[in-house]
Amino acid sequence: MSRLLQKYRKEVIPALQKEFGIKNVMAVPKVEKVVVNVGIGKIAKDDKAVEKITNDLAKLTGQKPVFRKAKKSIASFKIRQGMNIGLMATLRGKRMYDFMDRLISIALPRSKDFRGIDTKNFDKNGNLNLGINESSIFPEVTYETLKDIFGLEITVTTTARDKQKGIALLRHLGFPIKK
Repeated sequence: MSRLLQKYRKEVIPALQKEFGIKNVMAVPKVEKVVVNVGIGKIAKDDKAVEKITNDLAKLTGQKPVFRKAKKSIASFKIRQGMNIGLMATLRGKRMYDFMDRLISIALPRSKDFRGIDTKNFDKNGNLNLGINESSIFPEVTYETLKDIFGLEITVTTTARDKQKGIALLRHLGFPIKK
């Protein structure tokens, strides 16, 4: 069992029940899924670079990412409908908790000028959207492949119904959220 999952079950659930006055354990907010997105629009024609990014994202998430295709043609961006413009991996269960643990304890502290996650990054349903400029803050990305540095967008989806519960849940899990 993941260290973060144990923490959720032993510490976070009782703390959230006490904080919000929730009587039923099943009504306590939890993390549903984590979605990791990478845009490859600029280098979509370079097959070797796309393959390296796909391999690096597979190392980061622990599963093979899926290609996302363009829905519409946009001439000014030189994008045609059906063209591969992004990669996405949806994490659930053990892989999700392992990824969040590495994100909290290793990757975010390694990023430059990181002062904490702003509460503006949460939507009205308590979901966190986080953009990372460099994938090199993760230890799985080797320095040999640093020629192709890519940014990624991480969405942590929770079952919280409002922003305050989502912020409280992720704060108790250990996410460095600004006060």
